[in-house]
Amino acid sequence: MTDCIIVGAGPAGTAAAYHLARRGLKVLILEKGETLGSKPCGGGVSPAVAAWFDFDFSPAIATTVNQVRFTWQQGDPVEAQLQTQPMWMVQRPIFDQFLLSQAETAGATVQMATTVTGLRFDGQTWQVTTNQGPLTAPYVIAADGAEGPCAGWLGLKGMGKRAIAAVASLAEPPQFPHQAQFDFGSVKQGFIWNFPQGDGAVISAAVMEGNGKPAELAQQLGRYVGNGVTVKACVMKLWHQQGPLHGKNCLLVGDSAGLADPFLAEGIRPALLSGVKAAEAIAAAHGGDAQALARYSEEMQTAWGHDMALAQRLAGLFYKFTKLAYKIGVKQPLATRLMSQILCGELSYSAVTDRAFQALKKNILPFG
Repeated sequence: MTDCIIVGAGPAGTAAAYHLARRGLKVLILEKGETLGSKPCGGGVSPAVAAWFDFDFSPAIATTVNQVRFTWQQGDPVEAQLQTQPMWMVQRPIFDQFLLSQAETAGATVQMATTVTGLRFDGQTWQVTTNQGPLTAPYVIAADGAEGPCAGWLGLKGMGKRAIAAVASLAEPPQFPHQAQFDFGSVKQGFIWNFPQGDGAVISAAVMEGNGKPAELAQQLGRYVGNGVTVKACVMKLWHQQGPLHGKNCLLVGDSAGLADPFLAEGIRPALLSGVKAAEAIAAAHGGDAQALARYSEEMQTAWGHDMALAQRLAGLFYKFTKLAYKIGVKQPLATRLMSQILCGELSYSAVTDRAFQALKKNILPFG
């Protein structure tokens, strides 16, 4: 008897599987792909995630970043050195496979090429229909991504705010192999980021506010990277006034839960965090704690949501008045250093938003 079925073998799902298996539960991961292919993701990972696991991540890290460069429409640059730990850069197929292997080593079972076609709770167990036949388990974790159907089947619709992104991969080694670059102004109400990947780079763009069009964003990124580079549009789910992330014997994690940072689009760190917290909750519920799953929603709100609410408020102002925000905010050495610390997971938005709001409002509403 499987104790928990996890739909999706991305970072959130495999983090949950690893920690559940380590606790002795029987876990089955269902992955629709035959392999873990490339994902539309910049690949930046905060080194803070290492504290949540008891294994070494170094085999999955393509390179590290110790400098961040910000520009306005590819000019007017400002740079900041990361003061403590460098930020990790990962290639998603390698990173995801590494996490999946860790989960398997811990005791989780993986079933590839398995598409989930429906979920139904019969009062005691979840009936999971798939293209490979029916499966059952008392608990289900939905980790099937921003556009996955599981949240709807579980009755947990509307998690996160839909946003569009575009991604391009470059095969040649980057000119600055340890520098992450962020460009504002080239994309309306959004930004472009360029992350080194060791032997190549990933360049992404996102519209963080408003209703951008995928094809239009892909064209803008195409102009940025140059002709001949394949650009793919995709969907993100940004944190936005979240409701419960739990239902009857089920949880949402990662992009299924809509946890990406609404200001800087960071998604891997909250995905891993939600996987860790979900495993704790399922294990406690399996042990008889009737409030464990509800507590998962509360803990994600405390550990991540409160800070993302501030990030959402900041994004609302920043991306509406991006040129002014760049001038009075990003261009300031202190602000640049603080943004870099947020990216590395060393600082929360609560430490900087009051000052940022006051600076923006002072310049936007000088008499208000």
